Amino acid sequence: MLRKRSGSALCYACGKLNRVDAPVCFYCGGRNPGLWGFGPWLGRLTGRLDFARIVTVVCVAAYAAAILVDPAAALRPRGLFDLLSPSGAALLALGMTGAYPWQLGHWWTLLTAAYLHGSLLHIAFNLLWIHQLAPAVEQAYGRSRLVLIFTGGGVLGFVLSNWAGVGTTIGASGAVFGLLGAMAVYGRSRGGLFGMAVFRQYWQWAVILFIMGFLMPGVNNFAHAGGFVGGSLAALALGHGDGRVERRAHALAATAVVALTALAFTLAIWTALWA
Repeated sequence: MLRKRSGSALCYACGKLNRVDAPVCFYCGGRNPGLWGFGPWLGRLTGRLDFARIVTVVCVAAYAAAILVDPAAALRPRGLFDLLSPSGAALLALGMTGAYPWQLGHWWTLLTAAYLHGSLLHIAFNLLWIHQLAPAVEQAYGRSRLVLIFTGGGVLGFVLSNWAGVGTTIGASGAVFGLLGAMAVYGRSRGGLFGMAVFRQYWQWAVILFIMGFLMPGVNNFAHAGGFVGGSLAALALGHGDGRVERRAHALAATAVVALTALAFTLAIWTALWA
């Protein structure tokens, strides 16, 4: 049974125990804290979901799709950094961003481009960092705010990159820098020995990765800088779990971002088919 009609359930907004059929949360005042009896089932479902795994599935699916669009281009012999690189036309069709797509009015590419990658090494490097950083950000901020921070870092990174005139760009590295920025903000705001240790660790990682961006070919450091700022600003605006629990507004905003990202991919594919 998906719906629980009696007993207790945790409030979706504050996490406190209420009657499953309570009209208002006794603790935080949120309406229908048991979500009309579906709250326990939804809690079990989302409890099994892992953000890093979801992002991995989307990125791998998008990468495979880009290769299948033009397999001859992807299989062309190249160097290590360009191994199994999808064609530019395939990436553009799936939602690559940059100054050029912006000139065409493709605003949705700010959301889709973070899930596209230009080579096997590119996707592997970014996914490794997402699996490294996402659990820490989720522990500090909560799952909904993790979604918002990741997306905010990616979007602002591409906004800065597009504004700087980078013709085309893809990849989750701007969002990765957003996660680094959020953890640096968490460390500074938490304070104490632990907080400062967290701040130093993530700030140093960000500096090292930023410097490495100048040493590797094809790296978009505008997106990295914008992503770090975007993640930091999102973290400051949303607050972290030590000082402010996740609320219904955070969950609703994260749901809206996921829906908007799905819509963005739909628009990208629709535009490519009817171009």
